[in-house]
Amino acid sequence: MLLPKVFHRHVEVDGVRVFYRETGPADAPTLLLLHGFPSASHQFRRLLDALGTRYHLVAPDYPGFGHSADLDHHTFERLADVVEGFVRAVGLTRFALYAFDFGGPVGFRLATRHPEWITGLVVQNANAYEEGLSEAAQAFVANRDREVARSLMTLAFTRSQYEDGTTDRTLVDPDAWTLDQHFLDQPGRTEIQVDLALDYHTNVAEYPRWQQWLRTHQPPTLVVWGRGDGIFTEDGAKAYLRDVPNADLHLVATGHFALEEHATEIAPLIATFLDRLPTT
Repeated sequence: MLLPKVFHRHVEVDGVRVFYRETGPADAPTLLLLHGFPSASHQFRRLLDALGTRYHLVAPDYPGFGHSADLDHHTFERLADVVEGFVRAVGLTRFALYAFDFGGPVGFRLATRHPEWITGLVVQNANAYEEGLSEAAQAFVANRDREVARSLMTLAFTRSQYEDGTTDRTLVDPDAWTLDQHFLDQPGRTEIQVDLALDYHTNVAEYPRWQQWLRTHQPPTLVVWGRGDGIFTEDGAKAYLRDVPNADLHLVATGHFALEEHATEIAPLIATFLDRLPTT
């Protein structure tokens, strides 16, 4: 039985203490894992175990999430700034990008700034097309009311993101939403998430630029999507094929946090994808 060692580290990025998890051989293909809302790098715990003996995986917590320190103000541009600095600080130069949920806005900003860094793209319920926005997501994007945004920062809503759309809830670890809510309830953290919720419309405004990047660079792309996602619909998954026709698309019978229920199917897809990427 082979299990990788998973290291839990911190690095200073522009005065911000950033926590990250790292596993795998440093000379193996690298996968940078960018988490979603309101989670942190712990959402990739099973993927790190599944892939860490063969591949180099690095998963940071954004500032204001998980074990990372907070910023004085939080926007998606600032999150991308810190992740860009993080990549430099830990010495990554070429890597595949795993984008989930908030990892889409952060990751696409990173990719458009540094296309030379990106060897491939794994998209898992990370939306970049207006047709992928459900009615609930459209209302979220349009909202400018702090109280409405704050009303979403509850245990019930956090739990629903994990369970809605799943086919077998017994496969969803309750520690996941419990830990997310623990961090969300820390002093100041709810207001950070409210700030980001009110900034989310800036991501939709960036969709055309991200789509242009996809059309121009044609990165090797694996799209794995929980088709029961009530936030980002499967139309958003299919839309990637418009700009990257050779993308490999897999729709999975689960919800938003697809790894919770289907890591056993998704991990081999990622391994096959990483094996096909160029080595230079």
